[in-house]
Amino acid sequence: MKKNCPKCNGSGSIVVDYKECVSCGGTGYEEDSYDVGNHFKGVNTNAKAKFDLGAEQDIPCESCNGKGQVEIYEKCSYCNGSGQINVCRDCGKPLDEKYDICASCGKKRKEDKMKREEAERKRIAREKEVKDVYVLDSLCQMRDIDRDKLYKGKITRIEKYGAFVSLNNNVWGLMRGDASGYHVGEEVIVFIVSFKSREGKLDFAPAYVRNHRIIKLTKSIPRTIISDLDKKMGKNVHIEGEVLQIQQTSGPTIFTITDETSIAEVAAFDEAGIRAYPEVSEGDAVEVIGEVNQHGGKTQIESSSINKLDGSRKENLHRLIDAALNEKARPEDVNFLVKSEILNKLRPKMYEAAHKIRRAILEGRTILLRHHNDADGICAGIAMEKAVVPLIKEFNPSNDAEYYYFKRSPSKAPFYELEDVVKDLSFALEDQERHGQKLPLIVLLDNGSTEEDIVALMQAKIYDIEVVVIDHHSPGDLITVDERDGEIYGATVAVDEYVDTHVNPYLVGGDSQLTAGALATEVAHIINPEIKNLILHLPAIAALGDHAECGEVYQYLKLASQKNFTKDHLAKVAECIDFESYFLRFMNGRGIMDTILCVDNFDKHYNMIDALYKEYEKRVDTQLKAALPNIKRTQFENGIYFNIIDVEKYAHKFTFPAPGKTCGFVHDKVISELGEDKPIVTLGHGPDFGVFRATDAVNEKYGFNVNDIVSSLAIKVPSAGIDGGGHECAGSIKYIEGLGEEVLSKIVSEIKSLSKH
Repeated sequence: MKKNCPKCNGSGSIVVDYKECVSCGGTGYEEDSYDVGNHFKGVNTNAKAKFDLGAEQDIPCESCNGKGQVEIYEKCSYCNGSGQINVCRDCGKPLDEKYDICASCGKKRKEDKMKREEAERKRIAREKEVKDVYVLDSLCQMRDIDRDKLYKGKITRIEKYGAFVSLNNNVWGLMRGDASGYHVGEEVIVFIVSFKSREGKLDFAPAYVRNHRIIKLTKSIPRTIISDLDKKMGKNVHIEGEVLQIQQTSGPTIFTITDETSIAEVAAFDEAGIRAYPEVSEGDAVEVIGEVNQHGGKTQIESSSINKLDGSRKENLHRLIDAALNEKARPEDVNFLVKSEILNKLRPKMYEAAHKIRRAILEGRTILLRHHNDADGICAGIAMEKAVVPLIKEFNPSNDAEYYYFKRSPSKAPFYELEDVVKDLSFALEDQERHGQKLPLIVLLDNGSTEEDIVALMQAKIYDIEVVVIDHHSPGDLITVDERDGEIYGATVAVDEYVDTHVNPYLVGGDSQLTAGALATEVAHIINPEIKNLILHLPAIAALGDHAECGEVYQYLKLASQKNFTKDHLAKVAECIDFESYFLRFMNGRGIMDTILCVDNFDKHYNMIDALYKEYEKRVDTQLKAALPNIKRTQFENGIYFNIIDVEKYAHKFTFPAPGKTCGFVHDKVISELGEDKPIVTLGHGPDFGVFRATDAVNEKYGFNVNDIVSSLAIKVPSAGIDGGGHECAGSIKYIEGLGEEVLSKIVSEIKSLSKH
C-alpha cells in the first residue's frame, strides 16, 4: 500500500541549505519604483496588489518571499525521490516493496480467519445437531425434571403476559412474553428459565430447535402382573402384556391385554369415538402405565401411556406368555366317567383337544362350536358349552365375554357344509375387522370326520384357523395305521390334513356306538372338571338319541341313574330334543335346550318334557298313520328284509317329523314287528334324496355300510351327482331328481347283491 513519504511529505526532495536571494540582494524587498522609458520614476502597482500592501509599505521579493534567502534542495533519500513509500495496509508500518502487510498483522489476520472459520463450523454444527427433547409420561412430577434439558409440552391457556404450558398433568409453567402467535393445544418445545421448587412453579422460554429427537421420560414403576391388579385399586401400575383385542367404543378405546397370569381391559381416551394409539395392533407386545379403577363392576386400567415393546423385551415377553399359557392351559389329569378301552386309546387326542380349547380361552380367541342338529350333537354342544363358558367368564374381564368369545351353532347336515363354513368365516373376519378379535378356534362336534367335510375344512384352513373335531362318524379309509397286537392304537384319515386335532373312535379301532355326545362330554369334563355332576347324564341321552349300544352306553345309563334319571325318561328327553330342534332349526336354543337337558332351570325340566313329549307323540302318530300303509316290503333272496317308502308322497310335509326322522320311525315300527335280530333295511326317499336305516344284523352279517353304497353308486351313475354318507347303518344320499328312478334301482341292486360273511 502506498502513502506520502513522511520525510519529504510526498515532494521527493528535502532542503539541505540556504543562499542569499540574488533578486533582492538579501534585503527581502524590491525597490519602490522603476524607470519607464527613463522619463519618470513610479510605483510598481502589480506587486502592491499581489502582496496586498498599502501605498506606504515596501514590496517583498517575489523570489524569496521576503526572506532574503532561498532553499537549496536535494533528492529525498527516504523515498528515493519518489515522494511515496510502501506501508502495511492494516497498521501503516513501512514495509519492503514486495510486502503489503507486516508479519504481526498477517499473523493477526490468520488468527481472525481461523476464528471465523471455527465460528462458522460451530454454526453449521449447531444447525445440524439433533437435540434431545423429552416428553414426560403422566407419572413424572416436578422432581423428575432437569433445568438443563429441553421439554415438549402443550399450551393449555393464553394470557396477556404469556402462555401456560403443561408438560403433563403434574408439571406445568408459564412461558412469559408475547403469546399472540400461539394457540391453545399447540405443542411447543421449551427450556426452563427459573425453577421455583418450593412453590412448585416453573418459568419457560421457547426453544427454537431445528433438529430434535423425542425421548419418552418414563418414571420407573415395578411391573405388576395382571392377576394382582385388584390389590392395586386406585394406584398407578405398570403392566406388560400382549394385545388380544382392540375395541373402539363411542368414548374410549378398549384394549384387552394378557400377560402370563390373566387378562385385563385397558381404557385409553384421546377424543370421544376416536381410536387411541393407532400404532398399536392386535398381537403387539406393549407396556401400559395407568391407574387401576372399577368400571361396570370389573377391574380396569385407565391408561396414561401405552408403548409398543420391541427387540429382546418383546421376544422375552412373548416367550414368557406362551410358556405360561401353555402351562395354564394344561388340563388336570382326571379319570374318564366310565371305563373304556377305546377312551383309553383316545386319551392323548382328547387331552390334546382339551388343551387347545383351554389355550384358546386364555388367548382370548372365540370358540366357534358347530354340532349336528340332533340329540347326539346337541348333547355334545351343551356339554362343551357348560365347560367353556365358566372359564371364559373367569379369565376374561368383559361382562358380556361369553357372547363375544363363545358361539354355538347347529348344523342341519351331519357334516361341515359349505353353507356353515361361509357363515362362520364371514362372521369371524367381520369380528376381526370391527372389534379387533382374533380368528376363532373352530370345534366340530358330531361332524367333521368324513370326506364331505373336506371342502369346508379346506376353506377354513386358508385363513390358518385352528380346527378341533370330536366325531363318531366313519371317516372312511385309514391312511396310516399304528397297529399293536392286532389292535389299532392310532390312525390318520383324509380329513386329518385339514384338522389340528381329531378325536374319533374309528382312529383307534372303535366304531360309531361310542357317540359324539359321550366323547364331547368326556372332553368337557377334562376341560373343566367342576361341571362333572352337571353333565353326567348327557352321554346317556346322546346314546339313546342315536340308538347306540355298547358297554360304555350301559355305564353311562348307570351314571345317569345316580341323578334319578330312568332310561325311559332319558329316551323321552332325547326325543324332545329332536322335536324342539326341528323348530329351532339354525338357532342354538340356549336356555330352552338347557331346560330340556336339565342342566339349568331344573324346576321347569319335568313340566317341559311332559308338554313336549305329548305333542311329539301326537305328531309322530299322525305321520305314521300316513306312512305305514304305503310301505313297500320285500325280502330278497339273500335274506335281507327291504322296506321302501316315498316320504315325499306319503308323509306330511313341512312339519315334524322331517323325512329322515319319518324313515327312522317307520324302520323302528318294522323292527318291532320282525325283531331286532333280523337283517332289515329301510329306505325313505324323495325326488332327489334317500334316507337309510338298517339293523346291526345287516352290518354284521352282510357288511352293509351306507358309505360304501354311496361310493359305489357315485361310480356307477356318475351323471347323477351322488353325494352323502353317515354311519354304517344310518345315513343319507343325494342325487339328481331326473335320475332318481335309476339311482333307486341301483340301490336295490346293491342291497340284493350283498351276501352273508
